[in-house]
Formats: sequence, C-alpha cells, structure tokens
Amino acid sequence: MAEAGTGFLEQLKSCIVWSWTYLWTLWVFIMLFLVYILRVPLKINDNLTTVSMFLNTLTPKFYVALTGTSSLISGLILIFEWWYFRKYGTSFIEQVSVSHLRPLLGGVDNNSPNNSNTSNGDSDSNRQSVSECKVWRNPLNLFRGAEYNRYMWVTGREPLTYYDMNLSAQDHQTFFTCDTDHLRPADAIMQKAWRERNPQARISAAHEALELNECATAYILLAEEEATTIVEAEKLFKQALKAGEGCYRRSQQLQHHGTQYEAQHRRDTNVLVYIKRRLAMCARKLGRTREAVKMMRDLMKEFPLLSMFNIHENLLEALLELQAYADVQAVLAKYDDISLPKSATICYTAALLKARAVSDKFSPEAASRRGLSTAEMNAVEAIHRAVEFNPHVPKYLLEMKSLILPPEHILKRGDSEAIAYAFFHLQHWKRVEGALNLLHCTWEGTFRMIPYPLEKGHLFYPYPICTETADRELLPSFHEVSVYPKKELPFFILFTAGLCSFTAMLALLTHQFPELMGVFAKAFLSTLFAPLNFVMEKVESILPSSLWHQLTRI
Repeated sequence: MAEAGTGFLEQLKSCIVWSWTYLWTLWVFIMLFLVYILRVPLKINDNLTTVSMFLNTLTPKFYVALTGTSSLISGLILIFEWWYFRKYGTSFIEQVSVSHLRPLLGGVDNNSPNNSNTSNGDSDSNRQSVSECKVWRNPLNLFRGAEYNRYMWVTGREPLTYYDMNLSAQDHQTFFTCDTDHLRPADAIMQKAWRERNPQARISAAHEALELNECATAYILLAEEEATTIVEAEKLFKQALKAGEGCYRRSQQLQHHGTQYEAQHRRDTNVLVYIKRRLAMCARKLGRTREAVKMMRDLMKEFPLLSMFNIHENLLEALLELQAYADVQAVLAKYDDISLPKSATICYTAALLKARAVSDKFSPEAASRRGLSTAEMNAVEAIHRAVEFNPHVPKYLLEMKSLILPPEHILKRGDSEAIAYAFFHLQHWKRVEGALNLLHCTWEGTFRMIPYPLEKGHLFYPYPICTETADRELLPSFHEVSVYPKKELPFFILFTAGLCSFTAMLALLTHQFPELMGVFAKAFLSTLFAPLNFVMEKVESILPSSLWHQLTRI
C-alpha cells in the first residue's frame, strides 16, 4: 500500500524475478537445442565431453545465426510489449508478474481494476467541453498592499508576475468600469487608474477621485494596494461598502431605462459583490470566522447567479476552519456536480471528508493483510479522483515541495491552482488525524489507473498539455514549476530493448570479426561452465565411485 516505498520494492522484486526467469528460460532452451541436435545420451560426463567437443567445432556462422535469432526473438517481444503498453498503459510481462507472481511472493495489489467502477465509455459522456488553458481569478487571492507587498519588503522577491498583474488589471477594467463612466468625473479618473501600470500612479488617482466624490472603486483600490494591514483594508472596504450600496440602489431603480443604465447597474452589482466578499475575507483573516461564514452565506443568497466569483470556495475554507464538516458536506453536495467546472478545492475537500472517516485507524500493513474495507475504498477512490484532477497538490500537502504565496490567477489542474489550494488548506489536512498518512500511501496509485496515453483521461476531461507553459507565466521565476507526472516506460520494455540491441550488436560483431568473436564466445562459455565443472569435480571426489556410477546410470 505504501506507494512511495513498498510499491517500488515490489516492482523491483517482480523485475528481478522476471529477469532471472527470462534468462534461465533462454538458457534452458539453448541447452535443450544442443541436446536435441547432438542426440547425446543423458549422462553427465558424456554430455559435458560431447558439448565441449561440439563447441570446439562450431564455426562463426553458428554464432551469427544464434545471436541473430536471439535478436529477432527479443525484437518481436519488444514490439509486442510496446504495442501492449501503448494500448493499455502497462507492460504485459509486468501485469502477469503482478497478477500471478506477487501473491506467491507475499505482495497484495490494492490498485486492481476493480477499484474503479467508471469505464472509459461512461466517463466520455461526463467530460466537459471547456477551454484547455482558461485562467481563473483566484477565489482566495491575497491583498497586494497588506500581504504581497509585505512579502516583497521582507524577502526582496516579487511574488507576482507581470502577466498575473496584467490579468488583474483586465479584470478590474471589466468588473469596475462601464461605458457611462466618462459622465461622472470620479469614475472617469478611476477608469484611467485601472489602466495605470505604476502602483503609485494608481493610488494617487484614487485619492484624486475621492476628493471629487465618494467613489466605491477608489476605496477598493486603496484597500487592495495602499493598506499595509488587514485592519486598514477592512476599514477602507467598509467605506467602499457604504458608497457602493448607494450607487447600487440608484442604478437598480434605473436599470430598465436603457442599455447604458443596465450596464451601469451590472457594474455596480459587481462592485458590491466584490466589496462584500473581500470584507468576509478580512473577517476570516482577522479570526472572526463565524462572522465571515454568515457574510458569505448571505452574499450567495442575495446574488446566486454570480458564480464567477466562486464564493463557495471561500465558504468551504471557512467552514473547515470551524470544523463544521456536516456543513462542508452540504456545500459540496450542491457544487460538486459534473455540469460545473471542477476545482482542486472541491475535489480535495471531498477526499478529505472521505479520508476523515477512516484515516485515524488506517494502517498500510493491516490493509495489505486484510484488504480495504468499503469506507477505506471510498476514501482511496476519492483521493484518486482528486489526484487525477490536479496531480500537483499532494507534494505540497505532504510538504515534499515548498509553498510560495499563491498568485492572483490560477490555472485549473495546474501548479498555480495546487499552490493556491495547499496554501490555505494544508492546516485542515493536518488537523484530521491520519489524513496525510492515507494520502501519502495512496496518491501515487492514481497514475497506474489513468489510461495511456495520458490525454485519454479517466474520470475527467483529458489533462491539458499546455498547463506548464501557462503556469510559468503565472508563477514567479524563483519557483520551480511542477509538471504533470509522466508515465514512464515499464522496466521490461527497456530490458527487452536493451537485450535486443545487445544481441543485434553481437550478431554484427560476429559477422565482421568471426575469429575474434569465436574466441570470446568460447572463453565466455568456458567461464560459464567453470562453476559447474568445479562442482562436478568436488562431487566426484566426495561420493564413492560406485554410487556416482549408479547416479550417472539413472
């Protein structure tokens, strides 16, 4: 069960067994071939003498034919192994060894195909036709002034990339501006401010807009970028809420008077939702978690159609902090639906709840002996589902890779999403006793279950191949971007390829240098038979001659 350790040892054990089996089978066939050709009587002394005479009379053509035939057989095995691996994602010899030899060696395969009840045909109907590398706003993004800038002041490293900040500028222009802004001086200034690249220029423009009018978007900019603490940001957001609610009420009354008023009302709605969500996040960061949960629930009830803000992910994190697991399950039941875009937060939170039911008593050794119970199987399947959706998360949760500050935008199923999830949820996994141990024992088994090539997918739509490029744009240069674990070639394909190449090289060398290779072959066979001759001499010297004579006659 311990995939990181015992899984490798079991695979190595199977590889060694099958390697020796292959070599000894080949050797037996060669010996039987020699016996059949020579028609020698099955007497040990006569047999050795006849074989020695036969080897001395062999011509180089025999060695060419022997190595060529061996190379041909190895090549056919290699072609079959490669075809089987491309179709089924595993080595045929390895699969046979796992199915038949491992039970004899005392191993148990807990990742059999029975663990997955979803076939490729069923999963095809559930796959979503979404854009491969669509970038999403991080629902749990930090505050630039109070968190990102403080990190830069302490470490000297820029936590946000220009690409990430440029995406945020585009979001601000989309959510906080409209076509009628030029009719209001303060909004016209803020429309220019959101396009400014220089942070100080943006902050100065926000102060200028506030001198003209109580502008909600100006307070938002100051709360995000000028405030150096969460307390200061919360005060500015409360001022923004007061101004935003007034604008929202006025535009709500005029929204049906024309397209311009409708656009303004849409903008005011976005501003109001953003302010309330950030106020809830401030309350969560300041330890007022129950207040934050109430604010999030009220916001979701008031604006149920604005799912683009993904407020339910903020709610899930806050409920986990309260350890209100029943409420977490209720939220998951509503949002963990195949018709909605999945996220690491949804998949891994579902896995955490399943693991919580069994992780405190889970033992890899006990599970290997008795097999997995139904609850443990459900937990393992939930972990496999989460890992297939985003395979980068476990290394951060298991602290095999260091965390950085999450970016303002994430790529679903990418390294950026994994960082954003683990940054806030690692503490929740640590709080559940044994959850990280269960994750450690089972997460790598996912990659043996996913069909090959990896683009086929299993439970979700195919994994995008462009995530690495997009993540490098979103994440800072000092961070080593995690890439999707590639399914490596099985040992037996590499072994057969090496054997085929080696025997082909022997055939070529024997054809080019027959005499020299004949000398090497005889020396090799003499060395190979030397231990057997030594044992036979010792046996002859120890056993009585009459007994040895009777044994040779059997």
